[in-house]
Amino acid sequence: MTFIVDGRWQGPVVDQHIHLDTSNRYLSAIEEFVKTGGTGIVLVHKPNFSGKLPVDKDGYRKAYSETISMADEVRKKFAITVGLALGPHPVVWEKQISDLGIKKSTELHLDSIDLALDLIEQGKAHCLGEVGRPHYQVNEQTWRHANENLTQIMAEAGSAKVPIQLHVEDADAHTYSELSQMAIKAGLPLEKAIRHYAPANVSSEFTHGLCCTVSVGRGSIQGIMSSHTNASAPWGMETDFLDDPRRPGAVLGPKTIPKRTNELCSSLMAEYSPDEVENILLKIHSEWPSQLYGIEF
Repeated sequence: MTFIVDGRWQGPVVDQHIHLDTSNRYLSAIEEFVKTGGTGIVLVHKPNFSGKLPVDKDGYRKAYSETISMADEVRKKFAITVGLALGPHPVVWEKQISDLGIKKSTELHLDSIDLALDLIEQGKAHCLGEVGRPHYQVNEQTWRHANENLTQIMAEAGSAKVPIQLHVEDADAHTYSELSQMAIKAGLPLEKAIRHYAPANVSSEFTHGLCCTVSVGRGSIQGIMSSHTNASAPWGMETDFLDDPRRPGAVLGPKTIPKRTNELCSSLMAEYSPDEVENILLKIHSEWPSQLYGIEF
C-alpha cells in the first residue's frame, strides 16, 4: 500500500499538541482537522485562565477528568487516535504565587504532577504536560523556583518512564542545551523529553538530543528541509491550537498539520524517491509518536 497518491500524502497525520474547549469550537475543530486529512492528535490539558483555577488537588482532579472526557468523546465521534497529556501549566503556578504564596503554589503544582502521573499509570493518559517554566521574564527567585520544580518533575517522569512535553521560553540552542543537561542530571532519558512549540530546526546541533514538536507556521517547511537530515532525535508537528476565540491569531488552526504535511511531501518529492518520502513521513506521523506516547498512531 502506498500513502502517496498523485503527489499528495494520504497516510497518517498527527498534531502532537492541541487544546480543546467544550465552550468553544471543540468538536468542530476536530471535524475540520479530520476532513483535511488528520488522523491523530495529542490532546493537551488546558487551564481555565478565564475562570477559576484549581486551588487544591481535588480541583485538579476535576479539571483533568474533564480533559479525559473530551478525549473519550473525540475518539468515539471521529474514530481517530487520541493521545492525552495531563499536567499543571507552569504559568498557572507562577500566576498563583500572588494568591497562594510560593510555598503553597509549589506544593499544589507538585501534587498535581503526582495526580497526573497516577492517571497515566492507570492508562487514562499517555504523557505529562505541558509542564516546564514561564515563557516570559520573571524575577530571579521565581525563575530559580521554576527550575527547581522542573528538575523535580523531570526526575519523577524519569522514574515513572513517562514522556514529558515541555513548555519553556523561546527555544534557541542555549535553551535546548540547558534543558538537555537538566534532563540528564534528573535521570530523564532524552527520548522521553519533548520540547513543544519548537522552532523549525530539528538538527542535533540545535536540539541537543531532545525530541521536539515543531510549530509549523509559514516558512517552517524550509527550516525542516534544511535541518532534518541532521536530526538525531524524534520530532513531529504541532499547532498548539488554543480553541480560544479571544486569541484567534495566537497559534495555528486545526487544518495546519495536514496542509504543512503535504507541503513537506512536495518538497521531499523533489529530492527523494517516493519510497524514501513515505518512510520519512511515516516516521514523523506514525513511528515516532507511537514510540513516544506508547499508543499506535
